[in-house]
Amino acid sequence: MPEEGLVLREKAEFMTQEELLLITHQFVSMGVKKIRLTGGEPLIKRNFRSIIKELSALPVELTLTTNAVILDRFIDDLKAAKIKKLNISLDSLNEERFNEISRRKSFKPIIDNIYLAVKEEFDVKLNVVLMKGVNDDEIIDFIELSKIDKINIRFIEFMPFNGNDWDWSQTISHQTIFDRVVKHYGKGKVQTEPEMPNSTSKNFKIKNYSGNFGMISTLTNPFCDTCNRIRLTADGRIKNCLFSSNETDLLTTLRQGKNIAPLIQQSLTKKHEKRAGIVSFDSEEGKKIFSQNRSMTTIGG
Repeated sequence: MPEEGLVLREKAEFMTQEELLLITHQFVSMGVKKIRLTGGEPLIKRNFRSIIKELSALPVELTLTTNAVILDRFIDDLKAAKIKKLNISLDSLNEERFNEISRRKSFKPIIDNIYLAVKEEFDVKLNVVLMKGVNDDEIIDFIELSKIDKINIRFIEFMPFNGNDWDWSQTISHQTIFDRVVKHYGKGKVQTEPEMPNSTSKNFKIKNYSGNFGMISTLTNPFCDTCNRIRLTADGRIKNCLFSSNETDLLTTLRQGKNIAPLIQQSLTKKHEKRAGIVSFDSEEGKKIFSQNRSMTTIGG
């Protein structure tokens, strides 16, 4: 979250639970088979338990991304909703550094809840946004978490969004990560994992380790040609790419009692071949497109 905070919006601008479920049913009727509840932090939503109970009745795989601060309070609810996969955001294993990055002091409960989730047999992925000179010295430390416990690490390139002061100098490329791992473990111990359909990451495993690690390289090694994801924002809009500043408003049409299916189809057909049409992030056009995009803290989904 920005240090200066966010300007709060009227509650009426966001989907109600009923509207969320109506839109979700429409997506499922059109072939969606997996739903992920993600950020902000879904566990702090007042009616979270009711939402996952309703969504669990749909013929989809239901998953969750969380900061895990209060995850322990919802373990039984997640199991009841048949949620088996958890993505947990954690950008440092150093408590002092974590506090500085996140501007909060929740390191211990997060670590405790990661191991609680492993103990409760959830499939746990740790999402680590790497930033040069900030936390890129922890690559090996994170991978070592996968040695004994089945924890899967996903290193995510720091991506440009409005308000996050991104530039290329902060980006750690796929190749840089791989080279550091090979240098540390030796090439013979770094094994390539089978490539899953529509995966956003290139995955590897250290020989005889329980978990694995992967790189989500949106900038230096984009996966756009196999991407089949679409995001429904908290205010009822479709983003067919996180980089896109063009959004399709479903909520207004839904509240007018009209069919939203044509809008969904239209948004899908307008999806660019690569990164919302941004050819170069250094070009004036590229800078213009991502500067007009919302910040990640206001997108939700």
